[in-house]
Amino acid sequence: MSLAETAAFDCQACGACCAYSAEWPRFSLETDEQLALIPEAFVAADLSGMRCENDRCLALAGEVGKHVACTIYAVRPDVCRACMPGDPECLMARAAHGLSDEAESAANGH
Repeated sequence: MSLAETAAFDCQACGACCAYSAEWPRFSLETDEQLALIPEAFVAADLSGMRCENDRCLALAGEVGKHVACTIYAVRPDVCRACMPGDPECLMARAAHGLSDEAESAANGH
């Protein structure tokens, strides 16, 4: 995907990936040192990933589809860093929130 195509996906106007599934923000590749940087209030009780309320990560501030921000962006886990604008996971989360049409059209030049 080109830079122009990824620009069509404004993560700060979306946030769908952070509110898609409580199973998604799982820790997998982080070192103990990286995990220690994530505030305890945002870590699941079983230490397996990010703490969620329903399917939404508690580190996500704002309204999905309007304006959002990750409150721990600098220390977010690898799974969050791996989700890229317009990738299959992004599109799946956007579709689940009814946000898929306008960005997909823009990314495809329509």
